[in-house]
Amino acid sequence: MFEYQSIEKAVEDVLIKEKGSKFIGFAYPVVSEEEVKSCLQKLYEEHPKATHHCYAFRLGISGENYRANDDGEPSGSAGLPIYNQLLAHQLTNILVVVIRYYGGTKLGVSGLVKTYKETAKFTLESAKIITKELESDLKLNFKFSQQNVIFSLLNKNGAQILNFDAQQICTIDARIKTAQKENISNQLAEMLLDFEIIDL
Repeated sequence: MFEYQSIEKAVEDVLIKEKGSKFIGFAYPVVSEEEVKSCLQKLYEEHPKATHHCYAFRLGISGENYRANDDGEPSGSAGLPIYNQLLAHQLTNILVVVIRYYGGTKLGVSGLVKTYKETAKFTLESAKIITKELESDLKLNFKFSQQNVIFSLLNKNGAQILNFDAQQICTIDARIKTAQKENISNQLAEMLLDFEIIDL
């Protein structure tokens, strides 16, 4: 199982109005909690006067790392309905934020649940959902004389070269599809090279 579903690119400013309150939906493809924090920070800076910044995210191939945040709304009325939309759409490595500007009329818990759910749903429906393949980062150290062999092995396995440092001992940082990891590891081990693979 080396695939998961996420969104192709960010979706922003999906607006729903309910009894004078404005609900604005945002969705971002993310792979780490650092990215989640930076997206939230950007939205706090862009919408400092908003009443609530409610959100949910799922990270990991089966969404094992997740969080739902009500940001001051009644417990379970905002973050959870957003999170449930991530589950309903079977998405991971994603952050959905719904920003609320209060309009003077209380919606009640059931009204909040409904509106946060709908905003998250419309936001995700505005996004292009794609299947992504899991990737792993590869660090290689090898002798200068081995570089041709290494490059042809990486090319054959569709690796993306991120960085190459040609010295007496060369270093390559590359990204490979996790599905190819075992195959590449075995071939590298046969060449007695020093390498490490980091799962993203």
